[in-house]
Amino acid sequence: MNRIVVLGIDPGIATTGWGIVESGKGKMRLIDCGHISTPARMNVGERLEMIYDEITAVIFSFSPDEVGIERLYFNTNVKTAMSVSEARGVLMLASRRQGVDIFEYTPLEVKQAITGFGRADKAQVGGMVKVLLGLSEVPKPDDTADAIAVAICHINRRSGK
Repeated sequence: MNRIVVLGIDPGIATTGWGIVESGKGKMRLIDCGHISTPARMNVGERLEMIYDEITAVIFSFSPDEVGIERLYFNTNVKTAMSVSEARGVLMLASRRQGVDIFEYTPLEVKQAITGFGRADKAQVGGMVKVLLGLSEVPKPDDTADAIAVAICHINRRSGK
């Protein structure tokens, strides 16, 4: 497989995790990672604008070839689901505005790709991210490790693993 740079995103209104993973010559390496935190005291419009601006800066800085983003799963908290959906929308818009193709994965698909078990917990996902990329520690916060896991999932799916 040729070299590819993937931006993985774990969307959220309070915290959005992101990770840039490069794959080439059968190896993956973490280029950079981080998270976008928005203050709860800000109104939703301001929070969404902040997420849009910060992820646009990440995309501009690292020029990923593709974006993998976690697909929303519906849980019992409708208010949370709605705000995460809004964040997902601006993250996808930012990616498209920068001309980057987007690929979506459910949490189950990501966990299955990373740990081999679709019901893995956050500690198991983070631990496998650490192992798969040869990191000295699990990336924090969990949203960042989850975003890196999305990038790894996309790379594995792309290469047919």
